[in-house]
Amino acid sequence: MKLGDISVSYVEILRKAMLALDSNPQLTLQQFGLTDVTMASPDARISIPRFMRLGFASIQFSQKPWLGLEMGLQTSATNLGIAGLMALSAPDLSTACKSICHYELLSSYNARGQSAFYISDGYGVAQFYSISPYNSFNLFVADSVLSGWYHLAKWLTGRDDCIEAMCFEFDEPEYSAAYREYFDCDVRFSQPYNAVIIKPEALSYPVVHGCASTYELLKRQADADLEKVRMGLNFSEKVARVITPLLNGSTPTLDRVAEQLNMAPWTVRRKLVDEGVTFQQVLNNTRRDLAISYVKDTAFTLGEIAYLLGFGSPTAFQRAFKRWTGIAPGSYLQKD
Repeated sequence: MKLGDISVSYVEILRKAMLALDSNPQLTLQQFGLTDVTMASPDARISIPRFMRLGFASIQFSQKPWLGLEMGLQTSATNLGIAGLMALSAPDLSTACKSICHYELLSSYNARGQSAFYISDGYGVAQFYSISPYNSFNLFVADSVLSGWYHLAKWLTGRDDCIEAMCFEFDEPEYSAAYREYFDCDVRFSQPYNAVIIKPEALSYPVVHGCASTYELLKRQADADLEKVRMGLNFSEKVARVITPLLNGSTPTLDRVAEQLNMAPWTVRRKLVDEGVTFQQVLNNTRRDLAISYVKDTAFTLGEIAYLLGFGSPTAFQRAFKRWTGIAPGSYLQKD
C-alpha cells in the first residue's frame, strides 16, 4: 500500500505561491521532473512523499516557512477539480464545504484518512485528517489545506465574517506571527484536530456564483466518478483503506473495521475469505506495505513509525520489519 497521491493541480498551487513570494519555482520543479506538459495533464498525479519533498525543497529555496499559508491564499476553486467546481456552483457555504470534503478522493488520496465536514453545536467543522507526527516536510501541507478552505469560504461568499476559528493540531511553530497576517480570526494551536470552524449563521450564506442546475450536473458526474474509483477496489483493498487511519497507536480489531464499513463482522470475514485472505493477513500486509513506504519515503523516526502502525514500541516494530523484509529498517534504507 502506498501512502497516497494527489493531482498535479496542487503543484500548480505551490507554483503560484512561490511566485507570489518572489521566488522562482522553475528550478525546483525541474529537479522533480515536473514539466509544463505534466502540469497540464488532467490525469497526472504526484505521490504524497514526493509532494512533501517538493514542498520542503521549495521552503528551503524561498526561505519562507509559511509557504503553505500562501498556498492557501493562492488556492482557487478550479484547483480542487470537480469538487471545487461544485463548491463554486453550490447554493450555500454549507453545501460548498460538504462538496469539497466528500469528493476530495477524486483529486487526492491519502492512506492516513479523508477530510470531513459536519455540524457540531451549530458550528460547521471542515476537518482535515491528522498527518502527525509533524516535521519540516509536512507542516506546510496542513497549512495549505486549512488556509485554502479559509480563503475559499471568503471568496465563495464574498464575505469576511464566515470563520470563527482556525484549529491546528501541531504546536505553535516559529513562524506563528504569519498566521495573524493570513487569518482574520482566532488561531488555535495544539488542538485535537486540524479544522476550520465556520460560524453558524455563515453556513447559509449564499455562494456568489451559485447555480442549481450546474451544481446538479456536476454532482451527477462526480457521483459517477466516485463510484468508479470505489468499484475499482476489491474488498480486501477497501478493508486495508479502513485499517490504515485506525492504526495510530493501536491495532484495529475486526469489529471496529466492520463498524466503519457498516457491516457485520462475520460479513467482512466471509467477503475476505471469498478473496482468499483473512482479516489478520490484510492487517499484516497493510502494516508491512506502509512500513516499507514510511521507511523509504518519509523522515519519520522508527518510534514515530511504530506508533503510526500501532506497535507498542520501536523494538516490536523493528522485529516485525525484519520478519517482513529479512533485514532491519536501517539496512533496508541503505540498500535502496
